Amino acid sequence: MLSTQIVREAREYMLQNRQLGLNGWLIHDYRHSNPIFWQVMGENIGNVTRPCYLFISLSDEPKLLTHHVDAGKFQETGVELVIYRSRQTMQENLEGLLPSGGYVAMEYSPLGTIPRASKVDAGTIELVRSLEVEVISSADLLQYATQRWSQAQLSSHLRSADKLGRIVLEAFDHIGQTLAQQPTEYQVAEFIRRRFGEEGLHSPDGPIVAVNGHSSDPHYEPSSEGSSVIQEGDWVLIDLWAKETHQDGVYADITWVAYVGEEVPEKHREVFQVVTTARDAALKYLDGSARHGITLQGHQVDRLAREYIARRGYGDYFTHRLGHSIGSEVHGDAVNLDSFETEDTRSILPGICFSIEPGIYLPEFGVRSEIDVYLSEEGPSATTPVQQEVVLIRS
Repeated sequence: MLSTQIVREAREYMLQNRQLGLNGWLIHDYRHSNPIFWQVMGENIGNVTRPCYLFISLSDEPKLLTHHVDAGKFQETGVELVIYRSRQTMQENLEGLLPSGGYVAMEYSPLGTIPRASKVDAGTIELVRSLEVEVISSADLLQYATQRWSQAQLSSHLRSADKLGRIVLEAFDHIGQTLAQQPTEYQVAEFIRRRFGEEGLHSPDGPIVAVNGHSSDPHYEPSSEGSSVIQEGDWVLIDLWAKETHQDGVYADITWVAYVGEEVPEKHREVFQVVTTARDAALKYLDGSARHGITLQGHQVDRLAREYIARRGYGDYFTHRLGHSIGSEVHGDAVNLDSFETEDTRSILPGICFSIEPGIYLPEFGVRSEIDVYLSEEGPSATTPVQQEVVLIRS
């Protein structure tokens, strides 16, 4: 069924942002190229083989332009259908749906700057513009209408976050208890996966368990063959993410680090301090801005943390964005904290969750400290445990 909530919130966004001049939101899909279309229309429709266009205007009821061979799939969705058969009738009907000389939002990002908001092929954008309709990016609209969490989703996230916080410490304890048996990275990852199952959590991939130089690879994942043995004097990074399996389940995602021994080496301690200070400065920036009624964009928060790390001499070793959106996918479709890989100009809106995870990756070891942050109407708050000291693993 058509999501009336998403339709309502899309219209709410367009009304609140009249300065954009939007006449509607045009959501195009061809063979599941645009997941936003299916989020609005519903997932249980079946095999749809031709291009579809859902138009949500400010005033009229939503209309769906679909080919006649697929029309039966949408009969029970509650949306008015406009049927086409040929390429010519598709263009004629599309022109009839759209406001001549007006503006529509589509899943498009100029120059591909924000890949998560770029779902529509260039030819389709050209087609719409040929009908004397201007296309602007739906990046902020779609996150307002589809990515803000319900209370049930927030509650699910908080439960998952609490479990991840306990499991990562259990994993470090497990290393210490089995140190004499020379545990491998892969065996510790297997321990974490078993604990996920016991706690009712699910993740299709991960976790990252990375020792010494492996922790310098932000997406290292140990395999059953060739993973490192964990020994006295090793540096250990664990990144784990998971969610509950029900409909409202959304991810939590954390990264912690530890040292196997009695005292953390000075260089490791220094880099950890730079990373965690950058992390905390980003959260403080978000909090201060919220208190003053300032809406930040994703690139601004990334830049603050990145400049701090650069001033400490480690700028060349911070090689990814500061944070990503979190939702029903661990990397969601809302704003990322990014001025490095992209220039994310989307607003950080109440109801959205994201990670803050600065990292410094030296050749011999890497440090990342990841927390999740939920922005409510009252301001941001860390929803996951916040690591303040390197964990010491003792046998």
